[in-house]
Amino acid sequence: MSTALLVLFLLIVLFVVVLLSKTVKIVPQARAAIVERFGKYKTTLPAGLNILVPFIDKMRYLIDLREQVVSFPPQPVITEDNLVVSIDTVIYFQVTDPVAATYEIANYIQAIEQLTMTTLRNIVGGMDLEETLTSRDSINSGLRGVLDEATGKWGIRVNRVELKGIDPPPSIKDSMEKQMRADREKRAVILTAEGQRQAAILTAEGSKQSQILNAEGDRESQILRAQADREASILRAQGEGQAIQTVFQAIHDGQPDQSLLAYQYLQMMPKIAEGSANKVWVIPSEITKAMEGLGSSIHEIAGIPREATPRTRVDMGPSEPQLPRKSGDAELSATSKAVEDAIAAAESAARPTSQTAAPHDAPAEGEPPQE
Repeated sequence: MSTALLVLFLLIVLFVVVLLSKTVKIVPQARAAIVERFGKYKTTLPAGLNILVPFIDKMRYLIDLREQVVSFPPQPVITEDNLVVSIDTVIYFQVTDPVAATYEIANYIQAIEQLTMTTLRNIVGGMDLEETLTSRDSINSGLRGVLDEATGKWGIRVNRVELKGIDPPPSIKDSMEKQMRADREKRAVILTAEGQRQAAILTAEGSKQSQILNAEGDRESQILRAQADREASILRAQGEGQAIQTVFQAIHDGQPDQSLLAYQYLQMMPKIAEGSANKVWVIPSEITKAMEGLGSSIHEIAGIPREATPRTRVDMGPSEPQLPRKSGDAELSATSKAVEDAIAAAESAARPTSQTAAPHDAPAEGEPPQE
């Protein structure tokens, strides 16, 4: 009896548990549950705790309302220029109507995949390979528009379509790589040529600037050298002039005679005999008379006067710099001026006497001078 009661109690507990499981349903967040009653759509349960009629209502499908991402495998597509390219796509979609997604189509993911492939072939079939590779945005926009319009009745909204990869055939890849390599080499050659041209231009400009600077430097150096030569010539000429004046004044002050000239002639004779070409040198027997005649000729040609006093004295200027006198030496200056006036008067008085006496003492022509 007790065993039967225990079994009955266990059956009652099991029935209660099954009844609760059939009555209470918990739907997760961002999910929607489709409830059927006797195989027919009854209602859509929202997220949270929901109560059903046990054994009559049944939760058939649980639909995910979040945005989903589906990546489709690569599919071959023929372009307008009859090249087969492999394209794989990624679809971002979201279920907006759980009832339509459940009852309007059996498998909406497979339907989206097939619709994507057919639409992609239609769009890419009107483009060549170059346009296909460079028109991803236009392909994505066209594909999204077609998918969104077709999946609207299924309760699905296509948010975004992306082409994950476009792979041309290996031969086309090789050709494209060669073309890209040729383009890069062409750009490299162009850049190298431009660099060489810029370098040549800069080198020529630098050479021109250096030549201009060198020419300017040579011109300035030549000008400075010419100015230096001119100043040196002027100073040399002034020095020679002063030396000539000094020698001329010394000759006048020394009052040379024929004996001195003969002595100078004898001193010059060894120098005349010097030289590798002078092998034989003959001394004349009448060297004394020749020296006397030569002395007399040089004495007359050189313009050396026979008088003891020179006719004109060359003013050489002061030998020492004249310092300015002080204002306190007024009396000394007056005394010096008076002395100088007296000396000048005495020289002017004595000079006519010597000039008038000189012609009487001059020897006759052909006679030797008297000492």
